[in-house]
Amino acid sequence: MRVAIVDDEESCLQELAGLLERYGAEHGIQLETEAFDSGEAFVASLEAGRYAMAFLDIFMEGMDGLAAAARLWEQDKKCLLVFLTSSGDFRPEALSVHAFEYLVKPISPERMAAVLEDALAVLPPIGKYIEVASGRRLVPLFLADILSAVTDAHYLDIHLSSGASVRSRMTIQEFLGKVGPDPRFITVNKGIVLNADYVQRFESGSCILENGEAFPVRVRDRAQVEQSVRDYHFTKIRSRQRHGR
Repeated sequence: MRVAIVDDEESCLQELAGLLERYGAEHGIQLETEAFDSGEAFVASLEAGRYAMAFLDIFMEGMDGLAAAARLWEQDKKCLLVFLTSSGDFRPEALSVHAFEYLVKPISPERMAAVLEDALAVLPPIGKYIEVASGRRLVPLFLADILSAVTDAHYLDIHLSSGASVRSRMTIQEFLGKVGPDPRFITVNKGIVLNADYVQRFESGSCILENGEAFPVRVRDRAQVEQSVRDYHFTKIRSRQRHGR
């Protein structure tokens, strides 16, 4: 996940890079930052699909953030644009160039985390991963590729969208600890966790995935499980609508 940060103050560039790197390290996301000290330098780097997100300071010498944003929109309408400023007076102008968010400096780690979480909800599922021990090696697994995790005695079988599977000596709780508070991973039965992105329907007491696999849902939790899947998809759709994606 490549992110551009554009600010004509070196201290601000370093602070933003630090916040992004901290979030990536804490959430298992591969974040690559590219820093630019002017709008002109940023615009010169532009090509469609180069950046997933761009953080632009509005007040800069030479080409300001609004002008740079307009050039960005001409070349790449999928890049999420976040404006940075010390004043809240430019919100209407920010909206006119399709800003995803508008951050007033100084930016706290909590505020940055909230923006990145919103962005990840609408961006293609890239970057976020965990590492699990399988045999004598550590295997990186992108969360978007995980269909299910199923307990088998002292092991966990993790099934992937590619059809492959990874077997690791770990508990279901250890797996959930690794993925963190990710709403797409839902426990449907003892020792069975499914990725809601791959759930197609519920039928005859089972949860059916897109590949046709069926997993039994614990009877007393059936209504709660179905509601959790619906809530996840509703929140995902609302997030996309809110940000015009």
